[in-house]
Amino acid sequence: MSKANDATDQTMQRTTNGDETDSALVGEDLALSYPTSDGPVVECDRIDVPRGEITALVGPNGSGKSTLLKALSNHLDPDTGVVTLDGKRLHEFGDKEFARELGMLSQENESPGSLTVEDLVYHGRYPHRNFFQQVSEEDERAVERALDLAGVDHLRDSQVGNLSGGQKQLAWIAMVLAQDTDVLLLDEPTTYLDLHHQLRVMETVRQLNEERDVTVAVVLHDIAQAARFADYLVAMCDGEVYDWGPPSEVVTEELLADVFNVDAAVSYTPDPEIVPKRSL
Repeated sequence: MSKANDATDQTMQRTTNGDETDSALVGEDLALSYPTSDGPVVECDRIDVPRGEITALVGPNGSGKSTLLKALSNHLDPDTGVVTLDGKRLHEFGDKEFARELGMLSQENESPGSLTVEDLVYHGRYPHRNFFQQVSEEDERAVERALDLAGVDHLRDSQVGNLSGGQKQLAWIAMVLAQDTDVLLLDEPTTYLDLHHQLRVMETVRQLNEERDVTVAVVLHDIAQAARFADYLVAMCDGEVYDWGPPSEVVTEELLADVFNVDAAVSYTPDPEIVPKRSL
């Protein structure tokens, strides 16, 4: 049974009363589709990404998480509805202006294999420079910080084409970190990474949030990991928002059964512990 309407009501209450933070990104009355889809693949009355917090989008494959993130990052025009960043509609931003405010890391990224990791990361500085402008000290500091945060400083001279899948992912993460935006959207950033590097990525996200007040929205498959690192969860099912709120309120045995078709036990000690029992 969908909780989409209840989730929308909760979201609007939390983002309009004086006890909660306001939202950096807001999507309202959204219907999202692709040229090849037969009608909308996502329908969402309202979605909020609270300012200064980490929001994780979770749900099974095909639930609409990545599609919704594309709309929030201006990579997909809604059929209906509107997305605003700091109260301004996305289409009102110029390309470079928008890139200075919001960074986006997609699932699939391509670059010339001969490009070094350092050169790739410097591409993240393009919104801050004119075409003929030389690299500034600010650019250098941002790149060094991004290489260090992503843990790829030792790979700076390596060609991207020679990296493993996990190393490439970390290099792309460093590039979007160098963009130095106040809002960061990440679509499954831990894909291809072993457990150590998954934790490194999520710890980096948390560090950015805590030390630089970066607002983050991230698509994750691991709901336990999402519950541990995120301040808010958006649970999606069949192209709709099933529930929205703090992990302790959203991650329940009912959600795992309804959304993920899994019978599991859920406890908080205080970190979330999810023990799957069987598929449903």
